[in-house]
Amino acid sequence: MTWETVAGVAAGLLLAYAVLLVLLWIYARRHPETVTMKDALRLLPDLLRMVRRLAADRTLAAGVRVRLVLLLAYLLLPIDLVPDFVPVIGYADDAVIVALVLRSVLKRAGPGALERHWPGSPAGLEIILRAAAPVRRRP
Repeated sequence: MTWETVAGVAAGLLLAYAVLLVLLWIYARRHPETVTMKDALRLLPDLLRMVRRLAADRTLAAGVRVRLVLLLAYLLLPIDLVPDFVPVIGYADDAVIVALVLRSVLKRAGPGALERHWPGSPAGLEIILRAAAPVRRRP
């Protein structure tokens, strides 16, 4: 493998990373109403407990539980796709990943699974369900 090949692969990966950052920034700017940072920080302990309980629930499909375990690992590791000090999108990558994983859990297991394992208030669960709900297109 030549250095040109290595440089080309590295440049391609950096370009793909830059495109993903731009898409994340656009998503965060278009959907600021999903969950505010204050709501997210207040819900974080309950959210982590729910994800842990869902991952341990043997009635859920193995694929769902694997996604939840990977989500927990991602949230607990100090390495992020986007460093948290980057304005706007620093924390948005975590929120988007949580929302995407919970959206897939909702599709496979239904909202009843989230309701069974939610340790917080009904209002908090409503915020989580709203954040994980598919984005509805306007006609």
